[in-house]
Amino acid sequence: MTTTQPPRTPLGSLPPREHLRLGQIATVLDVVVPVYNEERDLEPCVRRLHEHLARTFPYGFRITIADNASTDRTPEVAALLDDEIDEVTAVRLEQKGRGRALRTVWSHSEAPVLAYMDVDLSTDLNALLPLVAPLISGHSDLAIGSRLSRSARVVRGPKREFISRTYNLILRGSLAARFSDAQCGFKAIRGDVAARLLPMIEDTGWFFDTEMLVLAERAGLRIHEVPVDWVDDPESTVQLVRTAADDLKGVWRVGRALATGGLPLDRLARPFGDDPRDRELSGVPGGLARQLVGFCAVGGLSTLLYLALYSLFRLGVGPQLANAGALLVSALANTAANRRLTFGVRGRDRALRHQAQGLVVFAIGLALTSGSLAALDAAGGEASHGTELAVLVAANLAATVLRFLLFRAWVFPDRERPDDVGAPRPHATPEHNDLTRSAR
Repeated sequence: MTTTQPPRTPLGSLPPREHLRLGQIATVLDVVVPVYNEERDLEPCVRRLHEHLARTFPYGFRITIADNASTDRTPEVAALLDDEIDEVTAVRLEQKGRGRALRTVWSHSEAPVLAYMDVDLSTDLNALLPLVAPLISGHSDLAIGSRLSRSARVVRGPKREFISRTYNLILRGSLAARFSDAQCGFKAIRGDVAARLLPMIEDTGWFFDTEMLVLAERAGLRIHEVPVDWVDDPESTVQLVRTAADDLKGVWRVGRALATGGLPLDRLARPFGDDPRDRELSGVPGGLARQLVGFCAVGGLSTLLYLALYSLFRLGVGPQLANAGALLVSALANTAANRRLTFGVRGRDRALRHQAQGLVVFAIGLALTSGSLAALDAAGGEASHGTELAVLVAANLAATVLRFLLFRAWVFPDRERPDDVGAPRPHATPEHNDLTRSAR
């Protein structure tokens, strides 16, 4: 069976999530089972999965066997299952890599909800419907099974337990990940999110899952976690040392890309107002409430930084130089933080221009605070350090209001996005060209 190129997806921010119109969709869920030399386990896995979905899943579904260049009888077994069961499709790839298999099949699937699970079916299938339900309802963008949740029940050896927990601690410490289990082979994603997210993922192996989750989380997408019952497969063929090394290389690569702003994560952002509670706000310009909260949070931290720097600089220089130096450093940090957190501007595009405009706003703040210090000095007498700080806080409060108005109206007006609707899709990857589906 041949496949067609999926329709182009606009590259602006994602639209608000909506409940899927299930009555108009023949195949709601596409479950991918990636395999490599699994001639023994493939047939019982697929039959068990098919029986479970036919009995419990209330909508149309498909099971896609993604064969990663197997050299045993796996392709023959997959073809027989494809012929025998209407809801089963076999896909053959001539290159290895679990991530490559998932990206290839998901990119060509028309199903609005995409999932995958390992062929050993270590995860209890009763978690499948809770996994995909939030994606169908429009509540979440991705869903993952978690073996590290408190309510999960897991049977596995201490070696794998140690490796799994250590890896997730590394993700939390290096990439600030908040999801609990990156490696569980039980995940799902909405099709519209996958169309935008998959071209941004470089890894084609075991790190594919982690990279997908980190990018989605950094873009502000909602990740739903499902506690699972999981029993370790003692005959797993995963090479732990090599996989761990590849994962650490992936952590370094993704961390560097995030630090340099080299990823267009704005293409994955959901607009403010996606939450129904946001739509209850009346008479408030779009995004104003969120921007005020973000600006106040950044402003509070910037003020603390400013006061700490002023006190430090004051040890060696006079009040005017200390104020100018502290305000300059805190202004650069404030502009960068507001650019990313308050006004949602990502990447390096126009970053220097925004900093230059921020320095103009800084100059206005400098005039207000320096003028306040000059007025205090003109009042006569030598003011105490505490009095200086009190005057500076009052002046900064006045400058803060003006700073927010200038940021919103001049530095970061309504976000300008390139008109890339209908822009050409990224070049097809080699595995797209090599994709063949077995005939029914």
